[in-house]
Amino acid sequence: MTTPTRFDGVFTALVTPFTATGAVDWDAFDRHLDRQLAAGIAGLVPVGTTGEAATLGDDEALALIARTVARAKGAAYVLAGTGSNATAKTVAATRRAVEAGADGVLVVTPYYNKPTQAGLVAHFAAVAEAAGAADVMLYSVPGRAGVAIAPQTAAELAAACANIVAIKEAGGDVARVTALRAACGPGFVVHCGDDGLALPFFALGARGLTSVLSNYAPAECVALWQAWSSGRTAEALALHERLAPLAAAMFIEASPAPVKHALAHAGHMGAGLRLPLVGLMPASAAALEAELARFAG
Repeated sequence: MTTPTRFDGVFTALVTPFTATGAVDWDAFDRHLDRQLAAGIAGLVPVGTTGEAATLGDDEALALIARTVARAKGAAYVLAGTGSNATAKTVAATRRAVEAGADGVLVVTPYYNKPTQAGLVAHFAAVAEAAGAADVMLYSVPGRAGVAIAPQTAAELAAACANIVAIKEAGGDVARVTALRAACGPGFVVHCGDDGLALPFFALGARGLTSVLSNYAPAECVALWQAWSSGRTAEALALHERLAPLAAAMFIEASPAPVKHALAHAGHMGAGLRLPLVGLMPASAAALEAELARFAG
């Protein structure tokens, strides 16, 4: 391994628990944060896709970020999701997150609009300026947003904006790690955004994982990173093979419905979602619960 970075390890893309009436369940959120920290999670990512950011009000989003910052107390890096499909809205959310104490912001490509690469450069440059001294992690997830960040676009942004220092790559293509490192240089951090690909991403130079699965199994996800980064490759492979079926099950339907179902099944919080997301279909719930039983067995 090369010199450690502040992004090394597992970052949890936090779910947002809701009460039966649809409000944010703050007690469950606090318990969830404490469980993550106790497991050794390196980073906490509130208000991302897994946190149902698109359904949160501005006040709720800011409160979740501030709560995470206060709870982490320097024990974990706080990477706040601030992206949207409007640059002005993203800039405003970024400023609020930085003022609330977030260490960095995770900024998804504008969804629905499908901007050109030139549009992405202009968008992310505006956000980077608003972030000030805080880190900016780009987020490429073409399956949800409809557009990927080209490696050369990431390189252009990294060269132009000193605080654009990382990318969460969630396109399901391990070859992107090599392409991004070739374009941006090895100092530009690549984070894996697909739980099932974490180990091959690590092997190709990714410095960490932004995980959905770690909401449910934080200790096991941390163990995978620690085994790999310590050179215990056989142990890392065994952990990958144990985790891979569960990671796949967490996407049996649109995330975060499966991971919330799993967390509710384990008694950590309710399974409630905000429309347009709904709970799992019975067949999906049964398949996920069977996988949870296998994992626990």
